[in-house]
Formats: sequence, structure tokens, C-alpha cells
Amino acid sequence: MKNLTKKKLEELYVKDKKSTADIAKIFKCSERGINYWFKKYNIPKRTISEAVYIKCNPKGDPFKFIPPKNLEDSKLFGMGIGLYWGEGNRANKNTVKLGNSDPALMRIFIKFLIKFFRIEKKDLRFHLHVFTDININEAYKYWIGELKIKKDQFYKPTVTITGKLGNYRNKSEYGVLTVYYGNTKLRNILVNLLPM
Repeated sequence: MKNLTKKKLEELYVKDKKSTADIAKIFKCSERGINYWFKKYNIPKRTISEAVYIKCNPKGDPFKFIPPKNLEDSKLFGMGIGLYWGEGNRANKNTVKLGNSDPALMRIFIKFLIKFFRIEKKDLRFHLHVFTDININEAYKYWIGELKIKKDQFYKPTVTITGKLGNYRNKSEYGVLTVYYGNTKLRNILVNLLPM
């Protein structure tokens, strides 16, 4: 491995995002040998979460942040951040997650993600939470029609046994829908944009 210079190792690992296993295959040696050169050249290694992220996104981030360019953009951006602040689930460290029973609100948040982060709508996932007195098929049909999404974007629904009938029925006639976008970096960007 005489030709394994610091420059070459950094090029493969940092620029090309190859793993130590990939580099070991290139040089036909063990990972232990590659790790020796990392230590010798004092090249910091990725954390496990960074390595997993790169493995799941080999072509780089599946999103790109585009800041607002005019007043109209700024209004939508402000609404999107406000919705995530008020309705989003920030406890999940790896996923952008927001739930509500109002399709207009959900449309705004989805539009916000697509416009300012250039995500693909097909990459969104959804979870439906309904009570037993709500027809699950009607609920699916409703949300699919309202948001122009596909049935295969849904996770298995949660069905909760209806207790005493309160006013929830009027508020969530078609259940509560949660939208998911699984990306740690995007989740962290959104959290850092919140006015805290």
C-alpha cells in the first residue's frame, strides 16, 4: 500500500464518500490496514450515524435548501416554519414529522418542503390514525384526493377504539394524518430554523 498517500485516502474517504470497507477492497487489503493509515495520517473518521446517512444517500443529500426570494415566498416559508414549530414532532431525531386533521394545513406544509427544500413528493410517507367509527377506506380516499398522493405512500394505519362520542368526530371526520420525510439533516435544518 505504498501508493496510499494521505491525499489519496482523503480523496476516497472525504470527497468520494467511500467507506473503509470500500477502500480496503480497492487496495486489496484488510479494513484494519486501512484504519492504520487513517490513524497514521490523523484523518478523522465518520460517526456511525454519518456513515449510515452516506450509505442511505450515496448520491448526496436528497434535498437542497433554496431560501425565499420574494415576499410571497417569505409568507409560505414563515407558514411552513410556524407549522413545524406548532404541529411538528421534533422529538424524532431522524425524521421531519407533522400531523394534523386539516388537509389545507397539510398541503401548505408539503408545498413548503417541496418549494424550499426541493424534495420529491413521492418520497413522503404518511400515517393515518382513525377511530373505529370512521370508515378507513373513505378516510384513505379522502386524504389521497385532498393531497394528490398514492396509497402506497401510507404506512399501516392506527385504529383506536372509539370511546364516548365527543366533538372529535367533527374535527377529524377522516382521522389525523401524519406526514413523514426521513432525513436527519433536513430535520436538523428545520429545528435550527425555529425561533427558539
